Amino acid sequence: MIKGNFNIDLDFLSASGPSLIGVDISASSVKILELSQAPKKNGFIVERYVIEPLPVDVTLDEDMKNSEQVSDVLREAWKKLGTRIKNVCLALPAASVTTKTIVLPHDLREAELESQVETEANRYLPFSLDDANLDYQIIGPVANNPEQIEVFLAASRKSQVEERVALAEEAGLKTVVVDVETYAIETAFEQVRAQLPNGGVDQCIALVHIGSTLMNVTVLRNGQSIFMRDLPVGGGQLTQQIQTMYGLTAVDAEIAKRKGGLPDNYENDLLTPFRDNVASEIFRILHTFFSLDTTYSEVSYIVLAGGCAALSGLEDVIATRTQVTTLVANPFASMILSSRIKPRELQTDAPALMIACGLAMRRFDPS
Repeated sequence: MIKGNFNIDLDFLSASGPSLIGVDISASSVKILELSQAPKKNGFIVERYVIEPLPVDVTLDEDMKNSEQVSDVLREAWKKLGTRIKNVCLALPAASVTTKTIVLPHDLREAELESQVETEANRYLPFSLDDANLDYQIIGPVANNPEQIEVFLAASRKSQVEERVALAEEAGLKTVVVDVETYAIETAFEQVRAQLPNGGVDQCIALVHIGSTLMNVTVLRNGQSIFMRDLPVGGGQLTQQIQTMYGLTAVDAEIAKRKGGLPDNYENDLLTPFRDNVASEIFRILHTFFSLDTTYSEVSYIVLAGGCAALSGLEDVIATRTQVTTLVANPFASMILSSRIKPRELQTDAPALMIACGLAMRRFDPS
């Protein structure tokens, strides 16, 4: 286990400042993305990206048991990227972060506000405030009560931040921002929402991120999350089934899943049941949302993201099961592509790069 003594704030919510690249370390791969500002300052350029698979049986678990191996993969991925930028934005899984919205008087001075935030955080955190990295952001006045403001808190154990900072340092990189995976996805989603009719204004949109081991369903309205659930469903399950049925290595099974070339019985025996299961879980979760928030009775779109989103036929199966217009996320559709980018490859990889995209966009955060 890599250890380090770092003095870094858990910067969930404020701007990044220096140039940086987004680094997404998932259960199956390391993804690095570099964006730059378009000439007219109203868009982005996709400069370069790399997706580097993690070796079999090497994942970044909560205990950081494989951090040295992951650090080696990160170092190799950065070399392949071919950039000079060593500042990175990393992300913590949402499960590692405690969040809470609190209400405070509107006229507090900055020092008083910070003191009140710490006091309130101490009440809600499942661990000592001394062991926490804490960040907060003022949301705005409470509805119908201008004398109070809503403040959003986000906190994580210092050790979880420090371990990831150490991992990047072992790879020769410097962490300048630590974000949260779900926030990064929502940041990138704004690029997708802008592609919808009328920008998806006043519509409920279900953003479904399907990773290797976990599926996150977030319902957003006008860019704000109003419902969220995680399910233990992911593309890694299908990869394991392919590996077992056809006697492939994990790496070869993952490649075959993405690029094809499997025997004719693959679709009926493995792919169809997997797609049906994912679609049924999404259908079930949406009805849970409707039952818990009776204000809304429908979602206008389902947007698929994550490495599994581009799986053959999944988009159509989900649309049929839920009777909701379904599309695969591409946050880069309106961005300029550098000469290093192969458009067809990026189109395929785009949904898997949602977290990396959101992290890379912290470079341009004006807040």
